[in-house]
Amino acid sequence: MPDTTALLDRLAIRDVIDNWAMWRDTGRWDDFRTCWHAEGVMMATWFQGGFEEFIKVSQEGFARGSRTSHFQGGTSIDLKDSRAVAQTKMQIAQRGPIEGIVCDVVCSGRFYDFLEKRENRWAIVLRQPIYERDRINPVDPAATVRLDAALLARFPEGYRHLAYLQSKNGQSVKMDMPGLIGPELDALYRRGEGWLRGKSI
Repeated sequence: MPDTTALLDRLAIRDVIDNWAMWRDTGRWDDFRTCWHAEGVMMATWFQGGFEEFIKVSQEGFARGSRTSHFQGGTSIDLKDSRAVAQTKMQIAQRGPIEGIVCDVVCSGRFYDFLEKRENRWAIVLRQPIYERDRINPVDPAATVRLDAALLARFPEGYRHLAYLQSKNGQSVKMDMPGLIGPELDALYRRGEGWLRGKSI
């Protein structure tokens, strides 16, 4: 017989992950809050902190004209009792001016989520993106954007162009986020294994 409880848990976790992207990108903030436990932390290139502060700065950015969308693919879930680690293929798309040219920056990677079931509710304790590769495309295909090569080279390869745009927007970019390979990714995997064994994050 199939493990019905585990299947329902996996469906509930996937629901949280899908709702996170939809509710964040459409500004459904009260619904978005239900994706998190009270101490939930969001990590991103431009922000690291509690989800309530993440909501606040996201609202402020939207009011200034910042537009970011999240697209999600398949999910793999490691489940142990009331804890889970989920990895979800994703793309982050951000539009903005770069050197006077409106561009789309698309970054591909994974969301790596630490989740826990409390009082029969699954929610996120920590969301850590993994940034694998990115690119810049002018919105006008006839336009040419000329980047500052020295500035671009300062940023990690997996999110180099995204960081370039964000830095031009005045945002401070975290320089040691997990990428396709490397010690940051290895450390994240170890934290995930520890989480499933009952350790704190």
